[in-house]
Amino acid sequence: MNKQTQNWLKMVNYDLVTAKNMLTTGRYLYVVFMCHLAIEKALKAIISEETNKIPPKTHDLIYLLSKGKLELSSDLVDFVGIMNNVSIVTRYPEDLRRLITSYPKKVAQNYLDITKKVVRCIKKDQRLREL
Repeated sequence: MNKQTQNWLKMVNYDLVTAKNMLTTGRYLYVVFMCHLAIEKALKAIISEETNKIPPKTHDLIYLLSKGKLELSSDLVDFVGIMNNVSIVTRYPEDLRRLITSYPKKVAQNYLDITKKVVRCIKKDQRLREL
């Protein structure tokens, strides 16, 4: 596995720990944000390993999923689509108070749990088997 791929995977783990810490401190919006980043970086690890090049500088998870030629279950693909859609509103909220109420603890915990499933599936890909 190339060094760039290893670095992406280290960042995935770091982002998941950060998401967990944000959940503990009640910063639920940032749990969602970090979950998006963890999935994004896991997909970029696949692309990095596949192409041996720097992955595209995009936050579009659907594009990265396609570019990485990954096969995920339909429920996980649907979740990646949800995370793709929340990316913009968590990065650039029009109404912070309303956005915060949209992501209570229960939702943030659910997103973190499913994000971990997505990341585990990505890490099981043959291209990352050296882990």
